[in-house]
Amino acid sequence: MSRSWVSPGVAYLARGLLSVVAPAASSVIIVARLASLKGVRVSPWLISALVLGAAPLGFAAYVLVGGRLQQRKANRLGARLVPRVRGKWPGNLDKVVNMVMRSENEYLGRPIEDEIKVLGPTINFRFFWEDLILTTEPQHIKASFDTILATDFDNYVKGDKFREAADSVLGTGIFNSDGEIWKLHRTMTRPFFTQDRIGHFEIFDRHADHAIALAKERFREGSAVDFQVRAPSSWNFDIFSSYLRISSLDLRLTPHRSSYLDTVSNSLSAGLPCPHNATESINATQGDNAATAFAYAFSQAQQGINRRLGIGQTWPLTEILADSTAQHMKVVDAFLDPILKDALEKHSTAVEFDKNEFADDQTLVDHLVNLTSDFKIIKDETLNILLAGRDTTASTLTSAVYLLAMHPEFLTRLREEIISKVGLTRRPTYDDIKEMKYLRAVLNETLRLFPAVPFDSRENIHETTWISPEYGKKPLFIPQGSTVSYSVFLMHRRTDLWGPDALEFDPDRWLDERVKKYLIPNPFIFLPSNAGPRICLGQQFAYNEMSFMIIRLLQNFSTITLSPEPAMRPPAWWAEKDGRQAIEQFRPRNHLTLYSMASLTPRYLTII
Repeated sequence: MSRSWVSPGVAYLARGLLSVVAPAASSVIIVARLASLKGVRVSPWLISALVLGAAPLGFAAYVLVGGRLQQRKANRLGARLVPRVRGKWPGNLDKVVNMVMRSENEYLGRPIEDEIKVLGPTINFRFFWEDLILTTEPQHIKASFDTILATDFDNYVKGDKFREAADSVLGTGIFNSDGEIWKLHRTMTRPFFTQDRIGHFEIFDRHADHAIALAKERFREGSAVDFQVRAPSSWNFDIFSSYLRISSLDLRLTPHRSSYLDTVSNSLSAGLPCPHNATESINATQGDNAATAFAYAFSQAQQGINRRLGIGQTWPLTEILADSTAQHMKVVDAFLDPILKDALEKHSTAVEFDKNEFADDQTLVDHLVNLTSDFKIIKDETLNILLAGRDTTASTLTSAVYLLAMHPEFLTRLREEIISKVGLTRRPTYDDIKEMKYLRAVLNETLRLFPAVPFDSRENIHETTWISPEYGKKPLFIPQGSTVSYSVFLMHRRTDLWGPDALEFDPDRWLDERVKKYLIPNPFIFLPSNAGPRICLGQQFAYNEMSFMIIRLLQNFSTITLSPEPAMRPPAWWAEKDGRQAIEQFRPRNHLTLYSMASLTPRYLTII
């Protein structure tokens, strides 16, 4: 992650001054000088006006000429421009302001959905004259997974725009890199997601037992548990850090360092997150926990990335005074840096071994420091994998618990399957989980309605075309350098793709004739884990982890009821809208991953 004493806004303005204003001013001054040599006197006021006006006039000409060139290129390819959002103000500024304002209280994706209803499933927002294309069309996401993520993969990259927006948080890790660097990171992490490693259920069990014991203690006190994304995040972080064995480094370090790592790597040591009305002493205890502070800071840093991406290339202008992620990343650095420095120190004194061998107890960090001593590469990759392992599964577990609380009939069926397979106490095995068809259906349906990554984006290197979503019309022209986003969150809810009940939570759709009717003919309508070369390496690990925790929960608790906090409840006017917005009992939001606004607080009734 690059850090600079110059704010993003100042750096952006400086680049603009050098690339636009300085050449324009130089050109005007040269012309004025040549005129004076010919004996033509030019007024200083005119020179000043030309210098000041050259940049905006040049930009206006660039926009006008660029638009006409795009139309010509589209015509040459027998295509048409992607339908554009039309605002009343220059650069669609009114649309930008409206979308930002509505996002505070509106249902996730609703402002985008309103534009799609008018223009179709693939649209161009053209914020500040930048091509910001978004699609919910499966044939485009397929052409986007046959293009963005598969056969034309090299034409679609994360790109400089995303990389610049995310660099201060994700660095050059696997989620923010392309080409050879991306291949390097993927190659480094692939060995840790083999079937042998993703079946380490003793790690799951240890932390699941701890989390459930804490929940039972809380309920005996008559309190609820905050099951916002941060609650399963505590459990997920402990599992994933154990799986990657970040915390296991303490077995091979000096005593004073062991104590430090024990403290920072065990987020459950602070207890489970509390609801809004918890006592100050409990919240103070949790606030002092390093892992809890890390989780909050990392979430806020991701929010900064999401805000930047929503604005487009001009986002630095909103960060003139300071980098909005800097303070949060200081907390992240304070948590992660000592662990990685200790790993490098330990490796420098260890006996060399074959870099291609992977011992059963070798950790991801062990493997990384064996491959390279570059601290930045090791840190970026570790942080990116922690993001993948912590936030996505925590998000899905939060959504699953919410949906089961909303639909007790499905919870009862799921619990019956669990008890019939593993009883009330036995630890499930890998084969047990494979046999639980209804559990898989519940998770798939959760991921359909609330995918952990609701929106994603790429940047295309070369101009191309997409098949028209409307039969008989010309294909769509995708200009070179466009930001191309796709929303599986919105696509997963389309009634024309999933049937008239697409907005309902119904796990049976994964077990009955609807699979053959909708999914098998068009498998790209369900994409919770990406596809093509960038398909999620840890998707089976995530399914195992989520399945294990749900099994353990329902072995111990028979029902779930929500105890929503005031800030979590949607505005009353949501009930007047259509679709899920009218029935939702929480406020879904997103940064890089989906999360619940405020706290999601269920109460569990224990098994006697």
